Amino acid sequence: MTILFPAIDLKDGQCVRLKLGDMDQATVFNDNPGAQAKAFEDQGFEWLHVVDLNGAFAGESVNGAAVDAILAATKNPVQLGGGIRTLEHIETWLTKGISRVILGTVAVRDPALVKEACKRFPGKVAVGIDAKGGYVAVEGWAETSELTAVALARQFEDAGVSAIIYTDIDRDGVLKGLNIPSTLELAHAVSIPVIASGGLASIEDVKRLLEPDCAILEGAISGRALYDGRLDPKEAMDLIRAARKEA
Repeated sequence: MTILFPAIDLKDGQCVRLKLGDMDQATVFNDNPGAQAKAFEDQGFEWLHVVDLNGAFAGESVNGAAVDAILAATKNPVQLGGGIRTLEHIETWLTKGISRVILGTVAVRDPALVKEACKRFPGKVAVGIDAKGGYVAVEGWAETSELTAVALARQFEDAGVSAIIYTDIDRDGVLKGLNIPSTLELAHAVSIPVIASGGLASIEDVKRLLEPDCAILEGAISGRALYDGRLDPKEAMDLIRAARKEA
């Protein structure tokens, strides 16, 4: 089932989009994250993808108040990433009502913690794999590791991870289109559902996601294209719902 996840990236309490993961290239789209969450719900989206950008660099939650406002404003399930590095962090957010936490840096640094989290909180843990040139980036994309995306994903094959969010950093925020070949390569390498992220630019990307070879994917994340009007929410959701009926 294809799910389109609208993205709310939080920096200093505001909804922003970065260009190529650079915190100095942030465009503010809304200073009211709760209102943005409600707007996405009203547009027919069924999930929400939220990232605490400051938290990703700090290694702990920084935009907690903004996330609380989002949870209060929407009935949609929310997946949250950025700065979630401990079992206590995970438990705190799940208790507050987050539906799924996304573990990125800690998945590289401490795979055992991810596996323990999956045991404690079944179905509530996703892994974020952010790749630059095929290699996994960590610490808010500030460092590149020597691990490939596929090698990292395979570490969690039987751990109970609910999804992998795969971001091509070289495409993030620049509207180049999704990197379908790399995303499909990852999806075929593991049995964990994969969500495409980075570069979704237009309705053509949504149509591509609905082609048969992409049926293996759980869906994709859209950010800048929604905010600047390149992707019409109604057109996108109508296509997705029509595809579901045909399936």
